Amino acid sequence: MRKIILASSSPRRNELLKNLNIPFEVCVPEVDENLDKSLPCDRYVQELALLKGSAVLQECMREKRDAVVIAADTVVSKDGVILGKPRDVDEARMMLSMLSGKAHEVLSGVCVLDGRLAVCRYQKTEVIFKTLSDEQIEDYIHTKEPYDKAGGYGMQGEAKKFVDRIEGDYYNVVGLPMRLLCRMLKEDFSLDTAKAGIDVK
Repeated sequence: MRKIILASSSPRRNELLKNLNIPFEVCVPEVDENLDKSLPCDRYVQELALLKGSAVLQECMREKRDAVVIAADTVVSKDGVILGKPRDVDEARMMLSMLSGKAHEVLSGVCVLDGRLAVCRYQKTEVIFKTLSDEQIEDYIHTKEPYDKAGGYGMQGEAKKFVDRIEGDYYNVVGLPMRLLCRMLKEDFSLDTAKAGIDVK
């Protein structure tokens, strides 16, 4: 079995990848994530995933390891504007106010690569928020949750009560579109993901 490396410090991606029942290691990439946010959202997330994955793959190649690297990046997009991780309380408040009572998109870029091939794709999910009161927003932005998550909220945390509905892949909103990843591993890298029980069609 080839060594699988997850190029991410995200505990959420770590937990999701464990569902594949494939042993893997974690290697956190050291890259500048400040890409040009005027890029189309789908291109932005794929390029950033490729940047992360390439940094980790270079380290693997120096160590002469035959590894398959999985990297991902997730952003929230509102009317074509990319919302990354809020830097402070004011930015978190602004983001949640923008999303309140409206639909937005969550896009994840996934890149799987080894020494011969790099495959990058993306997944898009629509999320519709309930209308949030000022009190709800203030309570939430004073927790620890918003500041390491795109758009200033985490679907798997307290903010799940803000969501009216989603249209698309739930796991994409958490940060790793599992069906897409399984399809890439199976079709492009001939890795068996059958034990995960995930339909890749």
